[in-house]
Amino acid sequence: MSAWLRMLWVVVGLELRQRVRSVAWYVLLGIVALVVGGVIVVLWLSLQGYQRDIGGAIFATTIFLVMLVTSLVTPALSGNAINGDRDGGTLAATQVTQVSGTQLVLGKVLGSWIASLGFLAVCVPFMLAAAALGGLRIEAVLVSIPLVVLEIGVISAIGVGLSGLIRKPVLSTVVSYLVVAAFSVGTLIGFGVGTIAFQSEETRQEITWDYDEQSGASTCIETDRTYETVVPRPDRVWWMLAANPYVIMADAIPPHFDANGYPDDVFGQIAMAVRSVQEPPHVETCADYGEDGAWQDPYEGIYERTAPSWFVGVGIHVGVAALAVWGAIAAVRAPARTLAPGSRIA
Repeated sequence: MSAWLRMLWVVVGLELRQRVRSVAWYVLLGIVALVVGGVIVVLWLSLQGYQRDIGGAIFATTIFLVMLVTSLVTPALSGNAINGDRDGGTLAATQVTQVSGTQLVLGKVLGSWIASLGFLAVCVPFMLAAAALGGLRIEAVLVSIPLVVLEIGVISAIGVGLSGLIRKPVLSTVVSYLVVAAFSVGTLIGFGVGTIAFQSEETRQEITWDYDEQSGASTCIETDRTYETVVPRPDRVWWMLAANPYVIMADAIPPHFDANGYPDDVFGQIAMAVRSVQEPPHVETCADYGEDGAWQDPYEGIYERTAPSWFVGVGIHVGVAALAVWGAIAAVRAPARTLAPGSRIA
């Protein structure tokens, strides 16, 4: 191992020892285990009799709960990693050593990342239980676990990066939460508002039905009459959902369809909903109905007609995290070329 990496792991070790010695970290791990375990038990009891292979549903719930918990806890663990040491007067002791600014920031990112992975580790028993219940696809496991690990690292990097860019620990932690909220909740709000804002007026042809009392069959008839209607346009703003971590997770996992052509797990159902809004609003015609008057699903084959977006969202998350880390490295570099009045490096 090179001297640069050895120095980096020294910082990682110091960061981990500080967190492991903290009683709050163990308390949080216990609370997370109790909350996730309670939700899973309630879900298992609720699904008895409704679904034979409930392992997939329980596994998906566990993964989404881990993402939710880590998005709530990780900013608190990493949001004051650098400016907290600066306020405590311990940052200077590190800066006068051979540790560079890059090693300092990356070491704190890795330390926060590893510590936050503990919340994923306490949920492993519930994942194993889901596998034992049956109905769990191996491809869902192979894709979802690495994505959760990556998302935890992204949140850790954003928190540490902002703690180096912002002087006040409380403010940097709040901003970290705001960034996480922008990805998870903000994208949904933006999509909803954009769908309404970009609605359009369309002229559509009216259809009617001719009912035969003797045969009991209904025949669809396209009339010459038209009508005006206002149609929401989610297809113009669907890209906002690409940065949502839960959409990334669902869209990245290969879908599995049942006999009717619909996804048979939670991941696929979320992905189907997101993929469907990529298409323009469907105009109802008689072609949508069979000879017996039954509705023919116009969204059949939607995965073939639409494009995946999960890799775009991953790129956005990694880019934001890398930008925050780069800014923190520049901010803690000593000696500093420029320094704002009234501020200090150490």
